[in-house]
Amino acid sequence: MDWIKWSMGGAAMVLAIAGFVPYIVQILSGRVKPHVFSWLIWGLTTTIVFFAQLQADGGIGAWPIGVSGFITLYVAFLAYLKRGDASSTVLDWWFLAAALASLPLWYLTQDPLWAVIILTVVDVLGFGPTARKAYHHPFEESRAFFLLIILRNACAIIALEAYSLATVLFPFVMALACVLLLAMMQYRRLRLA
Repeated sequence: MDWIKWSMGGAAMVLAIAGFVPYIVQILSGRVKPHVFSWLIWGLTTTIVFFAQLQADGGIGAWPIGVSGFITLYVAFLAYLKRGDASSTVLDWWFLAAALASLPLWYLTQDPLWAVIILTVVDVLGFGPTARKAYHHPFEESRAFFLLIILRNACAIIALEAYSLATVLFPFVMALACVLLLAMMQYRRLRLA
């Protein structure tokens, strides 16, 4: 059974890297213009969830989330440098503030579950700027990237060493959010084609 966890954890990390490398190349070439705020929020929330999953004994299944969190912060940095979509609304600033507010809440409660719940909600809300942009410019986002993230999350869930709401909630909800974003992007691409 241990080899299954390690295999799925390794597969999840490979899928994360396989998704991010072409996405980063597309950013550098100017074909993809990610929304800076979404990626900053996702980077922060994913990285914090990684540490919460480790505290909740997620083990090897948490590591793909950690790898993704750090790479996501790099994508946010690239989006800023390459002048991706940096438009922001008051709501975007609230999402960022909520992501940052999860750290003191986690510290005060000493319970990673509360941090994961808040961060999962914030991460889903962080899809807002990207969904808004993808609705108006559906060809500026990579469908393959979001598909690989869905697969990464499925493998990460299988690789978890302990199953609890604190360890499963985030990857499951993120996979579902990616499915919905992909469906909307596909619909918009067909409408505009």
